[in-house]
Amino acid sequence: MAPQKIALLTDSCADLSPHLAAEHHIYIVPLRILCADGEYSDGVDIHSADIYRRLKCGELPQTSLPSAESAGAVLEEIRDAGYDGVIAVMLSSGLSGTYNLLRLIAEESGDAFPIRVFDSVSGSLGQGLTVLQLAEDIRGGMDWETLVERRAPQLIANTFPFFSVDTLEYLMKGGRIGKVTATAGTLLQIKPIITFAPDGQLQSIAKVRGRNQVIDKLVAMTADRCAGHKKYNLAVANGGASAEMEVLRQKLTAALPDYSHLWDGEIDGTLSVYIGDGVLGAAVQVLG
Repeated sequence: MAPQKIALLTDSCADLSPHLAAEHHIYIVPLRILCADGEYSDGVDIHSADIYRRLKCGELPQTSLPSAESAGAVLEEIRDAGYDGVIAVMLSSGLSGTYNLLRLIAEESGDAFPIRVFDSVSGSLGQGLTVLQLAEDIRGGMDWETLVERRAPQLIANTFPFFSVDTLEYLMKGGRIGKVTATAGTLLQIKPIITFAPDGQLQSIAKVRGRNQVIDKLVAMTADRCAGHKKYNLAVANGGASAEMEVLRQKLTAALPDYSHLWDGEIDGTLSVYIGDGVLGAAVQVLG
């Protein structure tokens, strides 16, 4: 029998604030961050500001997928809350083993407690957009079959995030450079715009000169992806650049005023290890 009361699960890289997660009844499994002075849980006892401080002091933390115990504990909490099925949308498998961990746990649980796990092929606001829209769909009465067979895959395929990073130094040091082209752009103030490749790794998609052009380029690329669609969600995110995110929000909503929802987020500690601060992000999710 298909689950009637459906829970949503994601990880700390979806960049949902505690308020947003609580409002939409979304459960979160934290990734682990290994620092010089011990192990922390992303979004629980370590946040992006802590990571920026450590990076500036020359420390390079390492990241790790959630423990099977912590994932199991969250699923137990969901069961205890009276849910009878879970839809999980996890950080891109091109960046992390988190999706595979949850998939294995789901296989072990069998049909007794259905868990459908999806690779977001994304992270941050792209991942968060998918979970938040699924929360809207569940609230609107969409059934399990439709959600897992059609809606979730459709949302993942039609969610397009773009990020500007201030430096590629940490992506290179952390071994997550993927398909991102390292540019010797420090002196010229060249800022790369990155997105997720079809295999879920990061890839360069554009280069601009200077911070002002970054915002305009993010807006232009997001609007281009929307390309005349009438129904869409928007999201903006930042890592240590909250004032600039407000400018980005204003310009994005001026360019795409007919959005169904506009959500914002702050880049999590895990992704901050690889991209540093001064990060801006914009995303569109095409609904129809």
